[in-house]
Amino acid sequence: MGSTYQTMEWRDDRLELLDQRALPTELCYIEATNVDLLIDAIVTLAVRGAPALGAVGAFGVVIAMDQAKREGWDEARLSFEIDRIRNSRPTAVNLAWGVDRVRPLMALGRDAVLADAQAVAREDQEANHAMGKLGADWLLAHIGDRKLRLLTHCNTGTLATTGWGTALGVIRELAARDRIELIYVDETRPLLQGSRLTAWELAQDGIAHVVEPDGAAASTILRGMVDAALIGADRVAANGDTANKIGSVGVALACADAGIPFLVVAPESTVDLNTAHGDDIEIELRGEDEVLNFAGQRTAPYESKGFNPAFDVTPARLITAFVCESIVLEVAKGQTPAKHWRSGS
Repeated sequence: MGSTYQTMEWRDDRLELLDQRALPTELCYIEATNVDLLIDAIVTLAVRGAPALGAVGAFGVVIAMDQAKREGWDEARLSFEIDRIRNSRPTAVNLAWGVDRVRPLMALGRDAVLADAQAVAREDQEANHAMGKLGADWLLAHIGDRKLRLLTHCNTGTLATTGWGTALGVIRELAARDRIELIYVDETRPLLQGSRLTAWELAQDGIAHVVEPDGAAASTILRGMVDAALIGADRVAANGDTANKIGSVGVALACADAGIPFLVVAPESTVDLNTAHGDDIEIELRGEDEVLNFAGQRTAPYESKGFNPAFDVTPARLITAFVCESIVLEVAKGQTPAKHWRSGS
């Protein structure tokens, strides 16, 4: 089992990105050769997913440096353009993290920055496989060594990372162990990342799944049809409050009421110890046309206005455990991110 497609690849001094806007009907790539093209790809969700954005941020610094050389930018202009990349999606911390990781290497030259950007991508794939194993082990130990019925929200697979996936990586690991009965895939409003992307990845891997409306998730859970739910994260605050795709908190509430595990699977780079709690996380508001129209056709009255938050915040108290690349932190045992990483335990 494994994907035959790549979310991104650095080739011939440019970043090739799988255009996720075209899936599942078309598999095509776009070339990010300058800052404007890269930012457009980020904002329009041609590339998305917190771990993927971390690598994109790192490669983006190289793109900006190359453009600066071609066009004769001074240092102030170059810094401004890098900041534009860094801030193009405010909720996801990994984008800024990727930029900030490689930026100090600019003094050593473009090749040093590129080498570290490639290391970011490589480390992400390694982290994904580690999370997959840890998450699968935890679920089988806590639920039972049997085939599981799992629910997932949004897309957390290869398309959201540089390879394999976070929450979907756990599902892939369980499938490789023949421990999957069925995956419930929330369609994920408003851009259908679940039905367009997650279902496509599961179909590529031959993993049994059904796509359901976001509004059906709570009922599915409360009817006893799900053993656990797994999501990714775009930012985890120090106290464990977690920002993820809109609709995640409803899944968490249903899991808490049903008494089943709700897992957040995310690399340690997604933990932002400088953000104390979820109230401090900026929630990205997207354009209202995404909820007032469908396939280019108006679906709401022209008098209606749209409210389109891209993310919500799930309080730490609703999260059973965090699955990271080095550890599973069980919230009920007080193992919040701040307590773990600040103590060095």
